[in-house]
Amino acid sequence: RLPDAEQEEAEVGWQEKLFSQFEVDLYQNESACQTPLDRQYHGEILKLEKAGGRKNYRIFTYTDHDRFTNLEEHCQKVTDSDHEVPSYLAERMANVRRRRQDHRPIEASSLKSKIVTWEPSEEFIKNNHVINTPVQTMYIMGDLGPYGKLGHREYEHVLCTIKVDGNGVITVKPDFTGTKGAYRIELDGEKREVWKYTIENASVQVQPEEEEREQRVFRDLYGRHKEYLSGLVGSEFEMTLPGTLRLFVNGEIVSAQGYEYDNLYVHFFLELPNQWSSPAFQQLSGVTQTCATKTLGWDNVAYFCYPFTLEMFFTQGDESEDSLPQWPVLYFEVLSLDFWQRYRVEGYGSLVLPASPGLHMLTIPTWRPVELGTVAELRRFFIGGSPELEDITYVRIPSTFKGERLSRFGFRTETTGSVTFRLYCLQQSKAFLETSALRQRMQSVLDRLGGFSQQSSVYNVLEAFQRARRRMQEARESLPQDLISTSASTV
Repeated sequence: RLPDAEQEEAEVGWQEKLFSQFEVDLYQNESACQTPLDRQYHGEILKLEKAGGRKNYRIFTYTDHDRFTNLEEHCQKVTDSDHEVPSYLAERMANVRRRRQDHRPIEASSLKSKIVTWEPSEEFIKNNHVINTPVQTMYIMGDLGPYGKLGHREYEHVLCTIKVDGNGVITVKPDFTGTKGAYRIELDGEKREVWKYTIENASVQVQPEEEEREQRVFRDLYGRHKEYLSGLVGSEFEMTLPGTLRLFVNGEIVSAQGYEYDNLYVHFFLELPNQWSSPAFQQLSGVTQTCATKTLGWDNVAYFCYPFTLEMFFTQGDESEDSLPQWPVLYFEVLSLDFWQRYRVEGYGSLVLPASPGLHMLTIPTWRPVELGTVAELRRFFIGGSPELEDITYVRIPSTFKGERLSRFGFRTETTGSVTFRLYCLQQSKAFLETSALRQRMQSVLDRLGGFSQQSSVYNVLEAFQRARRRMQEARESLPQDLISTSASTV
């Protein structure tokens, strides 16, 4: 085209090199060529000069092999603040030069000798400690200098960036114009020139036969991958028996805070009510490690991060039974152990396992029994020891209690700290897959169990109503018969 043309159109292929006026002036001089790539460009420019010169005028490209870095990509901001400082990770990632890496087979001897790299190089750190997906990059550039003054670097602008990573993902920025309007570039200067350009996909459309063949290859690949995953999982997926609920708990004793003494540890065990069972290999109790506390705010916190796993089964019994099925309870006690091997009970607590699946963060307050007078506290301070519960289930209603009323009158306690639990609960039952009455019965059991655990079941309300009704009947029976007859005649 003529130099004074106001429009230019160029069709560019992947990694196709179109020289700019600056590169033509630079590589024409053989003395300025230092690398093999420079000498290759020198030969190509000479061939272009013999063929009548380059066809492009303002549009040119930088391929993956050129020494060009788009500084705007390394100066991207997260906010619109002028005082934003890039983070350490952003600075490290900006210095990563992502290239294709040669995958060489690793011998067994070299693998054993390089399990730990004691003195890693900077290149080793870049390749292993940051996301280093191999990427090929190509820039379509525009020389927007004044007419007759082309070839100056300050007038070069990026029109389009095309990247292809090792996974085959093609990124075009900005996107193809399509039905949108043309992109605008406004130059700084006295004239404030505005340039408009469009980007279109000039690739040849895929033939239907080739597209069908590609889809067939993809289906075959995905089918093999599905078979591979099925082989890893296996076909014998363990299922529960009909009418049985399987509860699996991945728990963690996160921390204990607010206690008087240091070096804490937690002893816990799980109590299974009626109709609940556990596998023979399942341990229903445990003890954490002894953990020193650290001061956070007003509390001394001991971080245990102690994991435990619980697996249990609920077997649905006869629905005609009057007793309401109960949910498992986790009892625990917090103790302290000092340098002189003196241990003290710091608190007792209990936790009803959540009735709903998912993640649950629970902080349970605790208490400990105390005696009257200062002698017990002096003994606790100097020689250790303190009042303990003979049966830890006394924290709630003991399972061995068979009476109607449990009186704790005269039992003195003191509020202590709290323990934080993190519980991941999973439930498995065939009833979740059924649409028959079996699912409804199991779901009703779950609802009843959940209501019991939350002490908000309708059953409790009905039971209280029945007790009140019995008391009214007993009171009515104790009244004189003439009074009852008189009141009845009046009504």
